[in-house]
Amino acid sequence: MHDTIAAVILAAGQGTRMKSATPKVLHQVGGKPMIYYSLEIAKSICTVPPVVVIGHGAELLQAALKDDARFALQEQQLGTAHAVQQADAFLNGSSDLVIVLYGDMPLLTAETVSQLVELQRSNAGPMTMLTVVSDDPRGFGRVIRAADGSVGAIVEEAQCSPEQLLVKELNVGVYCFKSSWLWDTLKKVEKSPKGEYYLTDTVALAVAEGLKVQAVSLQDAAEAIGINTRVHLAEAEAVIRSRNNQHWMLAGVTIIDPTSTYIDSDVQIGQDTIIYPNTMIKAGTIIGRSCRIGPNSVIDHTIIGDECQVLASVMEKAVLENHVEIGPYGHLRKGAHLADYVHMGNFGEVKNSYLGPHSKMGHFSYIGDAKIGENVNIGAGTITCNYDGKMKHPTEIGDDVFIGSDTMLVAPLKIGKGAQTGAGSVVTHDVEPGSTVVGVPARKLEKKENRG
Repeated sequence: MHDTIAAVILAAGQGTRMKSATPKVLHQVGGKPMIYYSLEIAKSICTVPPVVVIGHGAELLQAALKDDARFALQEQQLGTAHAVQQADAFLNGSSDLVIVLYGDMPLLTAETVSQLVELQRSNAGPMTMLTVVSDDPRGFGRVIRAADGSVGAIVEEAQCSPEQLLVKELNVGVYCFKSSWLWDTLKKVEKSPKGEYYLTDTVALAVAEGLKVQAVSLQDAAEAIGINTRVHLAEAEAVIRSRNNQHWMLAGVTIIDPTSTYIDSDVQIGQDTIIYPNTMIKAGTIIGRSCRIGPNSVIDHTIIGDECQVLASVMEKAVLENHVEIGPYGHLRKGAHLADYVHMGNFGEVKNSYLGPHSKMGHFSYIGDAKIGENVNIGAGTITCNYDGKMKHPTEIGDDVFIGSDTMLVAPLKIGKGAQTGAGSVVTHDVEPGSTVVGVPARKLEKKENRG
């Protein structure tokens, strides 16, 4: 029978060094708030919902995380041991093990935390901690090993002797505790000279009781990076970007230049797709197989089918079906939906509109609030005049319609199947199926009778 596992995520700090009105843990890394990485770890390992300890920016955090966690308020920031203690009411007696994580460590992986839990399960002692061996101490406490290889002490940098300062094994601050021991022990932690209660003191309390403290040492030192400044934020972003790019390349996606390609977390890409340089694929995007994306493209919360080509274009909350071609310099705005085999030329823009299969949209055109049928030709410079200054109005274009270059379609408007508009027309009234309209304003072109 497996132990029940809970997690406490510390996120109450002010983050003053970020110099921001946004709470530190809500700053984004890889396209999502950094605290989401810790939440995802907790959800993948724990058997009960995580408890997030909040303080500064509490309301903003609660609004951002909503139902993803339970919240414990640390009204005064009196140190890490005091912060964990705020979760007592939620977790005491509800789990066998408690993991302590941080909202500002987005590079830590679920695999590492799983190793921490597994070692604690086999540990007769009350706690297992995470360490890292690094030449850059980053202000972390030094881990002093006992003769048997267990942890004998943690010495904070300010209190280290010259010999201890040479120790390269550092305390990351992530722990797995036996729940029954943790909650009683937190009450025994004494106030530091700075007036705070430190979670690191639990190591000394365990050792003083003759109990064994074990440690897992990180294989990848980058996992220990905590975010305190925007410099650290950029460091973490670079690591996440490298991880994401490597993941997709190993999954069968070609990335021509990983150093200039930005792929957020929470993206999906099919095999044999090629990503060209200077392309940004943002969170929420799904790309199918055998596509060509970029160069110089931004894809945001957009669904792209198989075998599509996107050249130097921007898309946001759009849908492309299969075999769609766009660009260069196309712009798909929210609600744009291009069906199979649609072709959209350079400098075109589509917003809140559907273009049916095999339709073609010429360059320098704008289509907004429109429903366009199958096999429609939209000439260069065509504009749907959908806004009258107060309201948006729809345009409907039937199958097999030919829209001449530089046509103004003044909505609300319906153009019937097989109709045509002459170049430069300003269409202000509905057009009958099969008819041709020309002029300003556009009028039906009557066929002359053959008088022989």
